[in-house]
Amino acid sequence: MELNQKNLDNLSNRISCPEYDRKSLATGIVHIGVGGFHRSHQAYYIHLLLQKDDADNWAICGVGLREGDRNMYNVLKEQDGLYTLVTQHPNGDIENEIIGSIAEFLLAVDDPQAVIDKLASETTKIVSLTITEGGYNFNPSTGEFDFENPDIQHELRNPNEPKTVYGYLTAALKKRRANGFPPFTIMSCDNIQHNGAAARKMVLAFAKKQDPQLASWIEKEVSFPNSMVDRITPVTTKEIIDYLKNEYDLQDKWPVVCEPFIQWVVEDNFSNGRPQLENLGVQFVPDVTPYEKMKIRLLNAGHSVLGITGAIHGHPTIDSCMRDETFRKFMRGFMDKEVTPILGSIEGIDMEDYKDNLEIRFGNPNIKDSVSRICSESSAKLPKFLIPTLIENLEQDGSIKFATFILAAWCYYSDKRINKDGRPTEIIDAMAVQLHEAARKTATEPLAFLEQESLFGNLSKNKRFTELYKEMIGKIYGDPNIKKYMQDVLGE
Repeated sequence: MELNQKNLDNLSNRISCPEYDRKSLATGIVHIGVGGFHRSHQAYYIHLLLQKDDADNWAICGVGLREGDRNMYNVLKEQDGLYTLVTQHPNGDIENEIIGSIAEFLLAVDDPQAVIDKLASETTKIVSLTITEGGYNFNPSTGEFDFENPDIQHELRNPNEPKTVYGYLTAALKKRRANGFPPFTIMSCDNIQHNGAAARKMVLAFAKKQDPQLASWIEKEVSFPNSMVDRITPVTTKEIIDYLKNEYDLQDKWPVVCEPFIQWVVEDNFSNGRPQLENLGVQFVPDVTPYEKMKIRLLNAGHSVLGITGAIHGHPTIDSCMRDETFRKFMRGFMDKEVTPILGSIEGIDMEDYKDNLEIRFGNPNIKDSVSRICSESSAKLPKFLIPTLIENLEQDGSIKFATFILAAWCYYSDKRINKDGRPTEIIDAMAVQLHEAARKTATEPLAFLEQESLFGNLSKNKRFTELYKEMIGKIYGDPNIKKYMQDVLGE
């Protein structure tokens, strides 16, 4: 049976389905960048809210800005916005639920004006974003807005022909201001520290160039709450599609797989109202900073620690890394000895429980998060997830051996592009060529990889760090038995 609105009644006796009247839903949230994570996280929370409360004015309109969003658009259009969320527990239990909170979907490349009009509609209260780090259009070395982007230059010349998120947001806000409507909140849900502040900085930089008066209004009136989001959501595989077909006689062309754990911490700073998600466990707090720092430094960095070393060793998935005692101990050692000392206490968080739970989550044998996915775009991840911990420990004379080892391993991974058995590793990174070119000089210039200042800053000038780094480079390049040297770092 195909997944769509007319088949819901027949499906409801075999799988959990929306109990609210989807025909009466009004979209109060426009979400730009509908992917797996949005559907496992924000859309799931809104679905729970719709199931529980009279909140039918908070449904979601999804927006795809790029041609690359067409596949998602086509599937969700065909399925009336419905999809199956497959939650896989570590003990093998599986929960399956059809999610109905996405009531509408627009593809900007087909009809830009429809997207502007939707954003500008008085009913739109929040515009949320999962556009990945690259979508924020900042120069990685300076952190400033990249005005050299051809699409940005086009938008500055042609404000009524938007191409990027900035063009659409400013066009809609301009229309709202002209109509006397209050502004929407712009809520980043991307995995960037201070994501709301980053979004605000970039939106204002663009708006000041395009329309200074509008920029002044945005600066005063638009809220950009910071948020911390967390739920491991691996890529959907054919096996999951086949599982639903075989177990439920259900044809879902793009279900979502996730772990049972879910967390959302949001700065309580909204321009135009918000849904009462605190009733579902969402934490609204005055300052998200300690929570996002904890998540980025432990979960995201922990993932990279397993991913880089796992790729070199030949482990295919994160859970297979966790079944290897050396990898599990190494990751926990990094968390305990290098991250925890610099985090301090965080209100409402038991740090040991949080780390114990991360081990369970990473080891979930049913999630099968690929090492190649975790390693993808490491050039964007490690400078934010891992290197700041290293720098703080250098400043505080703390342990640096775990983080230093990972950077040496990243150099080897970028250079050789093979695992210990000689099989090629899949490297997905916008800077892949640059990383390889820098890393391949390592044999004759041990610090060559570190001289990429946009990634490493001044680390190549820190004697304590570079001496340890060169020692580790010598070992890994001499014999790529990554596991042996991980045991050395652990003191085993």
